[in-house]
Amino acid sequence: MSESVTYGQYLRLNEILAAQRPQTDQHDELLFVILHQTMELWMKQAIHELGAAQSEVRSSNLEPAYKHLARVSRIQAVMTHTWDILATMTPADYLNFRALLGTSSGFQSAQFRVLEYKLGIKDDAFLKFHDEGGADRKMLEDALNAPSLYDDALVQLSKSFEIPASVLNRPKHTPYEPSEAVEAAWLEVYRDTAKHWSLYQLAEKLIDLDDAFLTWRHKHVLTVERIIGRKRGSGGTEGVGYLQQTLTRRAFPEIWSLRTKL
Repeated sequence: MSESVTYGQYLRLNEILAAQRPQTDQHDELLFVILHQTMELWMKQAIHELGAAQSEVRSSNLEPAYKHLARVSRIQAVMTHTWDILATMTPADYLNFRALLGTSSGFQSAQFRVLEYKLGIKDDAFLKFHDEGGADRKMLEDALNAPSLYDDALVQLSKSFEIPASVLNRPKHTPYEPSEAVEAAWLEVYRDTAKHWSLYQLAEKLIDLDDAFLTWRHKHVLTVERIIGRKRGSGGTEGVGYLQQTLTRRAFPEIWSLRTKL
């Protein structure tokens, strides 16, 4: 007979609920901690789903990948709504404990960078926030050097269209540069969706991810500006100024640009 397991034991609630350790007696610090811990948990699940989706895409099983990608989009929506909760914290509330954050910053979230890398937004500048030889650094380096979801999608696209070797064989740790040939291929997919239905659905799932990611970023910018204005971010980062620059990034640029030419 299997050992009886309780709800709390299965979910390891004692460990999880003991992980919130505010450094002050300020009421809103607990919210700040829980919100960011929850974000990290959702990012862990999103990375898990993207890994499964990539495995399916690499095996040319596009339809099973749609479920995983749709789930990531739903997770992103939940993460975006989470900013509304943080926005209930006023600037005065935050200033009561902000100084105790020290040099800690969202820039140091290894999972967030892994999420970006897996989508195809590669930038090795963020490695410096993690010690060489550490588990987080290795996780980041592995994701940086591995094919992204978009790299995998382009391999599938190349089975129906001519995609330059310079695109398919580029060093995977480098930022992706938009290609006219890739745009032309996606354009043909959208011009004959019945013929290329699987690729068309994949493209739409990809743009759902990018759309949701940009929405999350935009809400992040608004929330940060609402709470700290144009001050520098924690850990000396540029704050709102930097975050606004990220709104121009696209993980799947040709799937956006083709819409102008349809």
